[in-house]
Order: sequence, then C-alpha cells, then structure tokens
Amino acid sequence: MNLFFQYLKRRWREIVVAIIFFLLFLISFALYHLPIKAVIYPSFLCMALGLLFMMKDFQRVKHKYQLLLNIHDLTDIVIGTLPKVEGIEEEAYQQILYLLSKEYNKFQMITNRKYVDMMDYYTVWVHQIKTPIAAMRLQLQNMQQPNLQQQDAASLRKLSAELFRIEQYVDMVLTFLRLDFENTDYLIKEYDLDTIIKSAVKKFTSEFIGRKLKLVYKPVGVKVITDEKWLSFVLEQVLSNALKYTRSGSIMITLEPEKKLCIKDTGMGIAPEDLPRIFENGYTGCHGRRDKRASGIGLYLCKRICTNLGHRITASSVVDQGTVICIDLSQTELKVE
Repeated sequence: MNLFFQYLKRRWREIVVAIIFFLLFLISFALYHLPIKAVIYPSFLCMALGLLFMMKDFQRVKHKYQLLLNIHDLTDIVIGTLPKVEGIEEEAYQQILYLLSKEYNKFQMITNRKYVDMMDYYTVWVHQIKTPIAAMRLQLQNMQQPNLQQQDAASLRKLSAELFRIEQYVDMVLTFLRLDFENTDYLIKEYDLDTIIKSAVKKFTSEFIGRKLKLVYKPVGVKVITDEKWLSFVLEQVLSNALKYTRSGSIMITLEPEKKLCIKDTGMGIAPEDLPRIFENGYTGCHGRRDKRASGIGLYLCKRICTNLGHRITASSVVDQGTVICIDLSQTELKVE
C-alpha cells in the first residue's frame, strides 16, 4: 500500500493536469450554456479509461520495483536481469550500474587475491613456527630427570606451561584462519564426551599441579554429536581462561541435564557490565585490560565454533566468586541419508 501512495505522489502532475482539463471542459460548456451532461458523460468515461491505464502502469512499476529489490550484488549476471530500458534516463542509470559493476568486480578480485595471499602466508607461518616449538618441547622433556632439585623441577614446569600457552596462541591463529574456509574439515558424528574432556584436561595437568588447583571431574558417560577436534579446541580455551583467572580453589567440570557441559571455576569472576560482551571479537573486559596478554579472541572463537557445530555456549559469573561457562551439546540424532 505504501508503494501505491508513493506512485500517486510521483504521478501528481499528471493527475492535476487531468483534473484541470476536466474543469476547463465544465467551465467552457457552462459559458456557452450547453448541457452539462454532454461533458460529464465523456469525462467520466475518460476518467475510467485513465484509472485503468494508471492501474496497468502501477503494475508495471511494481514489477520493476520488485526486480530492483532482488538485486543485492552488482555482478554481470545481475546487470543482465535489470528491467527493460523505457527511457533515456533509465538507460543512463543502467550504464552507471554497469560501470559500477565492473569496478566492484575488479575491487572484489583484488581483495580476494590479497586475502588468499594473506591466508597462505599465515598458514605457512603457523606450520613453520610449530617446528621450533616442538623442538623446545622435546628439549624440556629431555631435561626432566628424576634427581632434579625441587626448584629446577618447578622452573621446568613453568617453562612447559608457558610453551604450552605459546602452542595455544598458534592454534588460535590457525583456527581463526580456518573458520571461514569453505572446506573446513568438520567431521560431525557421535563421540564419547569423556574422551574429549580427558584429552583437553590432560594438556593442563602441569598447570593444575604448578598452581595447586583442584580439578573436580567425574566421568559423565554420555555420547554427543559434534566434531571432536573443534570441540576440544573450545574446551581447551575455556579451561585456559579458567586457569588464567583462578588464583586458588578448584575448577569443576559437570554435565547438567539435557547434555549441558559446564566448566565452573572459583576465580575472580566477570564484571556484570562485561558479561554480555565476552564473546565479542577483541573484547577483553576490565580483567583483560589489566592482563596485557589477553587478546579477547579466545571466547569469540569458541562462540563461532559452537555456532558452526550447532551448540550453544553461555556464561554466568559473580565477581570474586567465579565463572560458569556452559556448552549445550543436545542435538537431534544423526540421520543417515
């Protein structure tokens, strides 16, 4: 209906001219003392024909308007579907659109090439940086001897923990790069949840020991439909955050009803004003601003991955009491096609 009123507003000149002509005929017949009926009948007939023409013209305008609404990208294919030119102005507009389409396609091609080059570079960099990391990891393992002094053993554990953190940051880069790939290697099937949890927890064993934090976890004994590698990354990021912001106490891993996996810590918690934004890209909050190492990308990646896997991740927290991150793993059964 709004389109029809806009159409009338656009055609107001033609409507006003038609009314003026009608009035001129009435005045002329009145001045010559001719029967008014002689002009009213043909005038109404012309009015009916004019309304019919106007409705047909409105349908044409509506069809053209809907075609234009369907255009979202200025591609050559879309340019070819533009409505038929019905005037000099429309022809000029379509020429402008064609030139814009060429510029847009050229810009998109350059941008895609730069993006692919950047992705190739960082992918190669990630794989290259993993070589010295693996060498350092092997060297640290060789240095761990049974007769080491307590201070030396503590230093080795600290170095191992920091090296593991470097490995996490490298994995974050690789994960960030792979998120938008069309051929991302998701393998969705049924997995044993305990296997995934234990694998993630095992990587933080030395950090739990070094920081004297208690792990509260009992096997949950359920299977979930997910991707093992990507869900493991999410769990590792959540555990890493829990360990980073927990000075003392414990970290608890439980399974709530409806397959909701919850990781609860007794850390410093999250401020109420920060809580709604912790899954945003680059957002670090007040604790992150104090901790210069915080990147604000870990939980953002967790959110993106969970969305891609069909899971829902939520957070609740109380300052100075702790934080709970829950991942809803409930899904329908897999259907074999």
